[in-house]
Amino acid sequence: MEEADWLVPDWPAPANVHAVCSTRGGGVSEGAWSSLNLGDHVRDDPRHVTANRAVFAHRLALDGQPARPVFLQQVHGTRLQWLEPHTPDGVVADACAANQPGVACVIMVADCLPVLLCDAAGRAVAAAHAGWRGLAGGVLERTVRELSRACDAADGAALHAWLGPCIGATAFEVGAEVKAAFVENDAGAAAHFRPHGDGKYLADLAALARTRLAAAGVASLHGNDGSQGWCTVSNPARFFSYRRDQRQLGASGRLAAAIWLGA
Repeated sequence: MEEADWLVPDWPAPANVHAVCSTRGGGVSEGAWSSLNLGDHVRDDPRHVTANRAVFAHRLALDGQPARPVFLQQVHGTRLQWLEPHTPDGVVADACAANQPGVACVIMVADCLPVLLCDAAGRAVAAAHAGWRGLAGGVLERTVRELSRACDAADGAALHAWLGPCIGATAFEVGAEVKAAFVENDAGAAAHFRPHGDGKYLADLAALARTRLAAAGVASLHGNDGSQGWCTVSNPARFFSYRRDQRQLGASGRLAAAIWLGA
């Protein structure tokens, strides 16, 4: 088993809010899934995935506030599921939230952007899967809205957000339809698309997410700043990348970001 390598958010979350993001290190999977693959839908050995998820669950318990990670069935949509201690894995949603301890909101990614949120008073937490479809569709706005409502806040001003690793602006080539999906509702989004060949663009996914979070009232933004260290494609030793690994290896593992409340 490789040595574990965890990303712990550096943000002003209250003391009862706990969060962590996995990297490739620390698991038992082999080949394209090496080593801490947490996805059970990517053709990895199910025994390895089970062992890796046990490693992930153990890491969540190390802060002294154990929580059961709930893995969603993500479909690049905008649905948010509120979690309870008995919520099973496999609920179809691309965002989740919790306002009680003992259960962790989890988002899996391999190029898409994981976004973790909490309120400044530590009353509730949420996690969102921000691929370009969900991001353009409003998954972050919905998450901010529901989390704010649960905390009796008018908008996102009372929230903190942390953005995890994702495909970077030098690697995310998209077509004109992706740009159009963002510019349709925000002309300023065009600034985050750079022409790259005939009808193609390089998109800055993290910047698009930051812009949308800020527009929703969230001023406390942390984590992914668009630099190369956060790019899943550019850091093969640390991150899985669907675009890179699927092309080169025929498969890709999944990272996971989690956030939960302590007692």
